[in-house]
Amino acid sequence: MKKKYNVLIVDDEFLARKLLSEYVSKVEILNLVDTCPDATSAMQVLNKENIDILFLDIQMPDISGMEMLKLLNNRPSVVLTTAYSEYAVDAFALGVVDYLLKPFDYARFMQAINKIVNKNVIESQTETNSLNDYILVKADYKLYKVNYEDLLYIEGQHEYVTFHTTTKRITALYSLRSLEETLPKDKFVRTHKSFIVSIKNIEDIDKLNVTVAGNKIPIGASYREALIERLS
Repeated sequence: MKKKYNVLIVDDEFLARKLLSEYVSKVEILNLVDTCPDATSAMQVLNKENIDILFLDIQMPDISGMEMLKLLNNRPSVVLTTAYSEYAVDAFALGVVDYLLKPFDYARFMQAINKIVNKNVIESQTETNSLNDYILVKADYKLYKVNYEDLLYIEGQHEYVTFHTTTKRITALYSLRSLEETLPKDKFVRTHKSFIVSIKNIEDIDKLNVTVAGNKIPIGASYREALIERLS
């Protein structure tokens, strides 16, 4: 059975709530729990109901969508809906899944839903992997058991990767993207298009590199913000 996602819509404009409600009703896996005209009533719903997806307007009276985001402790997947583009950077820094600029159509709405579904699938896979404390690596006609505790970093080399451990190096046919999606996110982090590192083994960090077991690992510009967030 497909997972049902409970949805809450928060927008001070009636027509905006009505349009989003219509979009939600078209998607089998979505269940509209409620619609709210302001942050105060929305917080009451969030305290009572198990909400998976929150569609949240930014410009609202009394408490804005951005202010409401900062008040949430157990935050659902958040999609901001607004006519203003200037809040996008701050919004993504707060961990929103998507940012829909009004007016948006059903196709753009579905892009946001697909992002959430794919994100949850990946997190589910990661949670399953976290139950183990190792990864099995196929290389050299063998199956290596690599303990997370011993894995320092992974280096991408075109279609191959090298697992650098405390005792050996193993080069195998993998993609860094697939490893990034399946390795436990509380233990490993992507720092560069060519590197994934063990969070536990990071010794220090500067503007350009992290140091892992004495090795300088570059930080890509597009990964730096997420890396700092993970470490903090």
